[in-house]
Amino acid sequence: MARASVKLPSRYAGARLIGHGGMGDIYLAEDTVLGRQVAVKVLDERFAKDPDVTKRFTREALAAAKLSGHHNIVMIFDVDECDGRPMIVMEYLPGGTVADRAREGRVDREEALDWLEQTAAALDDAHQAGIVHRDVKPANLLLDERNEVHVGDFGIARIADESGAGLTVAGTVLGTAGYLSPEQARGEPATHASDIYGLGVVAYELLTGGRPFEGGSSTEEAAAHIHQPVPPASERGVGLPRSVDRVFERALAKEGAHRYPSARELVEDLRASLEPEDEPTRIRTAPVPYSRNRARPERGRSTVPILLGTLALAALAAGGLMAAVMTSNDDPGPSVVTENVTRTQGGTTATTEVTVTEQTPTTASATAAAGGGGGGGKLSYEEAKELTDEATALMRQSDYAGALPLAERAYKSLRGSGDIYEAYAAYNAGKSLIELGDCKKGLKYLDASEAIQGSRSEIREARAQCG
Repeated sequence: MARASVKLPSRYAGARLIGHGGMGDIYLAEDTVLGRQVAVKVLDERFAKDPDVTKRFTREALAAAKLSGHHNIVMIFDVDECDGRPMIVMEYLPGGTVADRAREGRVDREEALDWLEQTAAALDDAHQAGIVHRDVKPANLLLDERNEVHVGDFGIARIADESGAGLTVAGTVLGTAGYLSPEQARGEPATHASDIYGLGVVAYELLTGGRPFEGGSSTEEAAAHIHQPVPPASERGVGLPRSVDRVFERALAKEGAHRYPSARELVEDLRASLEPEDEPTRIRTAPVPYSRNRARPERGRSTVPILLGTLALAALAAGGLMAAVMTSNDDPGPSVVTENVTRTQGGTTATTEVTVTEQTPTTASATAAAGGGGGGGKLSYEEAKELTDEATALMRQSDYAGALPLAERAYKSLRGSGDIYEAYAAYNAGKSLIELGDCKKGLKYLDASEAIQGSRSEIREARAQCG
């Protein structure tokens, strides 16, 4: 059915319908006063009949206008009314949307990262101004003639929510359910962290060619954001390294507090994870959780991402544990790789040559002294994460006896959270037990890990060891 046209104020000549969003129609017109093309969004009739919705539409438009000075945010020139319906007059961007470009085929990786950086800059500045977008998706990322992103429709999604449209009005969710944060899908208020999640989904789509939970109905996809673990982007068959998986696990964490604190940090980590690695020999590792305390490798420098415990770091700085942890005079074993590892402690940066060996002496006593082991009170979330990282580092050195008490204590504190770190802690405990000959108990931990993060190659390999 043809849409009814509206009569714009006489200032805007030659108006023609060029699009329809969830909240209204979009027209291209000539501003005869200033002699420029503009885009005019007019609130849909079904919403315009509700005076509360029209007030909110105007309020959100005025709030978004405060962001118009940012280079990567769509500029709003005016907020007016026509035919009794509120309208927003905006800059016209001729390059279409990121969604349009994605439909044309695979997006160049460097181009995608540039768009994500520009979007992140806009979102972070909006968040600092106290404004949440609520509907970050490719269709709201508009491109100018220089192929640069301008984010549009700030706050408009909240009007649809407050109007009672929710998931039932055609056009308001079909294009957005795939980008909903878990809290939005549960009907909870959107926060800055919700925008971070939406940006993470956009990044996943641009780099892999599909959304993480694509498929089925919009309701099923929204539910998947709440319940399903993040599918590894590296397994999408597009040549992404496994290092990107840790970035997406954090960006798409089920709880907002576990996501990146800013959009810029998300994109920085994503770009760093995609940089080519230069290591002479690859080390087979257990799944490695993201740690905000792990220094990101400098560009152009290859480092071994080994996370040692607090005591180990302190001793390394003093030169005392080097031989005990990394080499053995009695039985040095075959060397895997030697690297220069840069660590910063107490404001001092030091570079140490580290040799990682296949067989290293157990460090269980040192880790127990640092607070490891199965006993003790419940750890905080951050402490449990750090303990999981320490266990992973020991497993990389084949010190499963040292890793086991750390992993078990971390899992005990994280159990029931459903967080990805609970899955990592369970995997570390299960893998260590299997390596130490206790398949029965080890497999139970693997089951717990798989229940959270799904089937992973590391879990399958660990299971195979038990026959």
